Amino acid sequence: MAATLLARGGGAAARALTFGCLRQLHTVYQTVELPETHQMLCQTCRDFAEKELVPIAAQLDKEHRFPAEQVKKMGALGLLAMDVPEEYEGAGLDYLAYSIAVEEISRGCASTGVIMSVNNSLYLGPILKFGSEEQKHQWIAPFTSGDKIGCFALSEPGNGSDAGAASTVARLDGNEWVLNGTKAWITNAWDASAVVVFATTDKSQKHKGISAFLVPMPTPGLSLGKKEDKLGIRASSTANLIFEDCRIPKANLLGQQGMGFKIAMQTLDSGRIGIASQALGIAQAALDCAVDYAEKRLAFGSPISKLQAIQFKLADMALALEGARLLTWRAAMLKDNGKPYTKEAAMAKLAASEAATAISHQALQILGGMGYVTEMPAERHYRDARITEIYEGTSEIQRLVIAGQLLKEYRG
Repeated sequence: MAATLLARGGGAAARALTFGCLRQLHTVYQTVELPETHQMLCQTCRDFAEKELVPIAAQLDKEHRFPAEQVKKMGALGLLAMDVPEEYEGAGLDYLAYSIAVEEISRGCASTGVIMSVNNSLYLGPILKFGSEEQKHQWIAPFTSGDKIGCFALSEPGNGSDAGAASTVARLDGNEWVLNGTKAWITNAWDASAVVVFATTDKSQKHKGISAFLVPMPTPGLSLGKKEDKLGIRASSTANLIFEDCRIPKANLLGQQGMGFKIAMQTLDSGRIGIASQALGIAQAALDCAVDYAEKRLAFGSPISKLQAIQFKLADMALALEGARLLTWRAAMLKDNGKPYTKEAAMAKLAASEAATAISHQALQILGGMGYVTEMPAERHYRDARITEIYEGTSEIQRLVIAGQLLKEYRG
């Protein structure tokens, strides 16, 4: 599959302009020498995004429509299982490659980017690391082609950031686990064929009494809540998962009983690299849009890009973007080299998400009235960016993680 992946590689006057917004600035790719494999991957994903995603992103957003056809094509390219070894039908690439790919896909459509990110890091990631050989073949291989995708169920209605307070419970009844409870804000919920679920198996142990389970979808005892009507990322479904005496085989326990909290925390470290990369894609798309507009929009006889006020905005936007990108790549490379990366992943997620919000805000400001209408993509980037500071750990949680790791390092 790796071989396949690399082989494919204001007013009436303003409305009359052509806003392709497809030009990638990406000067960082020129200043940081990437391996040839990663450069080829970047171009393949960029071409795919411009051909398959950019033309339909606005419609997907408007209709809240899952991009099923495009997801299958991404599966054929190897984009849904990027760091999964080829023996399990994955692309066999590294996390730096994954980060680059998520950014490029998210630049074309942020919703598609998070669908890809969740399947790679939150669903396949924990199974690859903690699953048995039998589980890997059963729960990974069918989820690499795009025919099936997975999701991740940790948050609950009353404990979004408190991952150790799982009120969903699982009890062993003979050769079956019986799950009861509700999971909230589950990305891909309506489109997934399996879910990694975290439930309490021993309340007396608190966070050490949480376990992880593999649950097929649909299955008796598991129902879906309504699709959330969201501010952004509308082509990706988000809903509650409701477990009512949901029975699954005893063999569907992921890892050992009581390992759930550890599995969740390590999975979120990887997932934060994916969301950081999604945020980079949104930020890049917003910057592209702003530069394109500034070059073509005339005021007082010249493009507004010649105005110092606009240039200062563009400079700050580019600075924030490239700094966040380098932080994200650093976290990915630490993971690839088997080194601790919890702090760096949190830094990357924090920097990239806040950059996406700030850059999309300034892009809308540069476009003025044209930024406020759906005819231009700037307002969609603005809406899509906001969630990156919330899911997979809020900005406040990232700061706590960074500070905790920093103090731990200082104290030795």
